[in-house]
Amino acid sequence: MAYELYYWPTIQGRGEFVRLALEEAGADYIDVAREAEGIAVMMRMMDHAEHPPFAPPFLKDGETIIGQTAAILLYLGARHDLAPKDPAGGLWTNQIQLTIADFVSEAHDTHHPIGVELYYEDQKEEALRRSAEFRKSRIPKFLDWFETIIARNPTDSGYLVGGTLTYVDLSLFQVVEGLLYAFPKTAKRALKASPKVSALHEAVAERPRIRAYLESPRRIPFNEEGIFRRYPELDG
Repeated sequence: MAYELYYWPTIQGRGEFVRLALEEAGADYIDVAREAEGIAVMMRMMDHAEHPPFAPPFLKDGETIIGQTAAILLYLGARHDLAPKDPAGGLWTNQIQLTIADFVSEAHDTHHPIGVELYYEDQKEEALRRSAEFRKSRIPKFLDWFETIIARNPTDSGYLVGGTLTYVDLSLFQVVEGLLYAFPKTAKRALKASPKVSALHEAVAERPRIRAYLESPRRIPFNEEGIFRRYPELDG
């Protein structure tokens, strides 16, 4: 039975972290909201499920519904060899994913620092201040942490955890992609100071299933409705 992924059909957003894991696993899945009447189906699921997700993305596997990106990846990682088998390794991988989620939230808040219900133009002055801090201190701090994790991986594999690719490598790839889109000047400078992160990003892009996905129409282009948005003035 195919997985059912529920997420907005016109943006990468948080759903893209799940799509990348499903694509790398070669899993059979339906991106439900991109089908005819898909959004209506998604909203009915949220309104009537016994355990309703707070927001997309959420994944349906038979009768099981999992919300929250990190929880979905924890579930998929265990089933598709995208996470360590031992409990300690699985917990560490989940910790990294939760930190990636923090990074993603901070990236989003550069263009919506006051509230998601307001347009960017209604909070542009605050966005300029928030993005300046994000560029100067937050991007380097997060990337340095990931760089340290890769360097301290005892397998010397170039991955974040263990000797083979896990879902957090895919997620970090997506974050780097987003930064290169939204903050191209800043991201390129920051990646020069984080060569192991940069090498991991390049390695993930060349994995056969990921490369095929990136070149396919299934990969939604970045745009100014998602998490990572390109406003040149925010790149300094």
